[in-house]
Amino acid sequence: MKIKYHSAELISLAIHKVGNKNNDESLALSKSETRLTDDEIPVLTTHFLNAFKEPEFYQFYHETDLDMNEVFVYVSKIFENSEELYEQSRNLAMHLFRQTMHPKIKAGEFYTVYFEGLEVDGLLTEAVGLFKSENKETFMKIVETDDKFEINLDSGINLKKIDKGCLIFNTKKEDGYVLSVIDNTSKGSEAIYWFDDFLNVQNLKDEYFQTKNALTLCKTFVSEKMPEKYETTKAEQAELLNKSMQFFKDNEVFDVNMFANDVINHPEIIEDFVSFKKDFEKENAVEISESFDISDSAVKRQSKFFKSIIKLDKNFHIYVHGNGSYIHKGFDSSTGMNFYKLYFENEE
Repeated sequence: MKIKYHSAELISLAIHKVGNKNNDESLALSKSETRLTDDEIPVLTTHFLNAFKEPEFYQFYHETDLDMNEVFVYVSKIFENSEELYEQSRNLAMHLFRQTMHPKIKAGEFYTVYFEGLEVDGLLTEAVGLFKSENKETFMKIVETDDKFEINLDSGINLKKIDKGCLIFNTKKEDGYVLSVIDNTSKGSEAIYWFDDFLNVQNLKDEYFQTKNALTLCKTFVSEKMPEKYETTKAEQAELLNKSMQFFKDNEVFDVNMFANDVINHPEIIEDFVSFKKDFEKENAVEISESFDISDSAVKRQSKFFKSIIKLDKNFHIYVHGNGSYIHKGFDSSTGMNFYKLYFENEE
């Protein structure tokens, strides 16, 4: 999915203050939309939208009925009539306040924003943005008065940072819309409330999702399952990891059978791989299709986790980029230590 923001414009905005119920903090609802000047609109448009660079997308979810997802319902009303933004922003703020129970969650300003002019796969559409700012920074202003300069310190929000954000695109409503979601502040159990308790979203099962999970499946099988059953060496694992990643880089489509034959290329291990795929899907509550288009973004993102490195005590690291047959492992009885023998043509 290709998203472009260059022609987007902020149309309307409502701000409320959401405290933490568990910390005896209150909810402060604004009495009207926030009015912006012509100079403020482009600055805030850039501030809100520049944070969304992730290629991973989500959709609203509810285990019983999508119409029971509160954010989905409120946002749908805004898309149906943008004049509803203020009223629905109050509903959204109250919903967020009810979910803000973890003691580590900070109070902050909650923004509901309506955008026009976003481009999704070549088509212009609208979007609703939900944002929360939790952290303040100290800013220094230099003021010139009576031929001298004074320093004024003030606290405010850094326009280059977004603490929590969600951008809902007005497309694929029947599937729960398409969303981009970020949380740059929360970790651990308190992070659940933005994704799960407030928004209640799940991954959009597109080519990025499929590619990411297929790569994780392959890495887990090679790194954990194969050494357990076949006693593969680190060098053999490194070679298989390289071959796996190269398969995703060289092909436009992932096919389970093609991958198994080209990369694994051993009937018994292929059978174990197919069985492991079923266990992996069950344990991780995902379903990896037998065939799908490969996402270049997911391959690029996951490649950093496919580093084929053999770590030898704390003395040496061997980075394996190619043919594993040029690496031989042995044991030196005179020293009682293992060794690797490396073959190469040129030293660079």
